[in-house]
Amino acid sequence: MKVTLQTAKPGILIGRKGESVKVLRQQLEALTGKKIDLEVKEIKSADTDAYLVATNIAGQLERRISYRRAMKRAIQQALRQGAGGIKISVSGRLSGAEMARRVTLREGRVPLQTLRANIDFARAAAKTTFGQIGIKVWIYQGIVMNQPEETVETTEGVYISE
Repeated sequence: MKVTLQTAKPGILIGRKGESVKVLRQQLEALTGKKIDLEVKEIKSADTDAYLVATNIAGQLERRISYRRAMKRAIQQALRQGAGGIKISVSGRLSGAEMARRVTLREGRVPLQTLRANIDFARAAAKTTFGQIGIKVWIYQGIVMNQPEETVETTEGVYISE
């Protein structure tokens, strides 16, 4: 069985001389009962990965950092890393308010109606003392260019794969 772990900081996951990876491989082999081929890949730009941005904001909100500051910092870092645009929406009892509300910040282009747009989307939730705060992140990474389609012959017919 081949398992690929994608992480922003592989050095922390690997540990000294690969000890943590060996332990993780042994635990996975004990859990599944099969031989595990474990591969660790580094995510080059963590600030343009929607899941990592959403979980980062959730972690900051749980540590009682202002939601607006966390959103603005994430937007600045994503644009600095080369994203075409970013949209972040947080909703819930923001700053402990009685009434829940939604705040959305957007910078750059986020063309949600264009099918060719390469948009990375993720959701996360921050569990605060006032309740749960939901975070949604859209990151526009550019237009997907037309690539030649390759066909795959199967017993059931012809399928076009991406």
